[in-house]
Amino acid sequence: MITNDKRVRIITGHYGSGKTEFAINYVLKLREMVEGRVAISDLDVVNPYFRSREKKSFLQEKNIRVIDSSIDGRCVDVPALSAEVTAPMVNEDYSYVIDLGGDHVGSRAFARFAGSLDKENYDLLFVVNANREQTATPEGVIDHMEKIEQTTGLKVTGLINNTHLVRETTAEDVIKGHELSKKVSKLKNIPLRYTACTESILKELPEEIKESVFPIKLYMREDWM
Repeated sequence: MITNDKRVRIITGHYGSGKTEFAINYVLKLREMVEGRVAISDLDVVNPYFRSREKKSFLQEKNIRVIDSSIDGRCVDVPALSAEVTAPMVNEDYSYVIDLGGDHVGSRAFARFAGSLDKENYDLLFVVNANREQTATPEGVIDHMEKIEQTTGLKVTGLINNTHLVRETTAEDVIKGHELSKKVSKLKNIPLRYTACTESILKELPEEIKESVFPIKLYMREDWM
């Protein structure tokens, strides 16, 4: 399921793309696959909703190190980041996932840590949601990608089709996102690494899409959402 990704995986995308949901599912699957240390950093200091840190206790119970705000206080939400972010970057014992803030504004948080990144051992994975207005076309996706590349100084190395409408998502949504992602892949020569969808939708997809499917659960959405 997770194949050929570099040790440090940075996950980014447009606001509302579902990048955090994918990041949570990804790091949990990574924990099942590797024997060494696994960590995830929440670098989203822009959007106060649906962040990896909300599942900190759950992830820690799975033996996953969670790095978030450097301000650890009850009922306190301060947009600050810990220097701990760099530790799993330089320690090769770790398999590392970084949940980056949305768009180029959110990705600015990575700038202070970029110097610690091994430029030969990272993947910058861009999450595509074709149901978001600003990323519904190849031009829109590419515009967001290039702005993030300019801000971080890194190149996007893979695409993730995560086209969804939360619990209203259909196979048609996933197929639409697959077609959009393949167009971007061809235009930018960037591989489509994964297509995220729930198990219930997977069985409805054509075989060509099933090959890249990454089954997910909705950890970031409570049952009432």
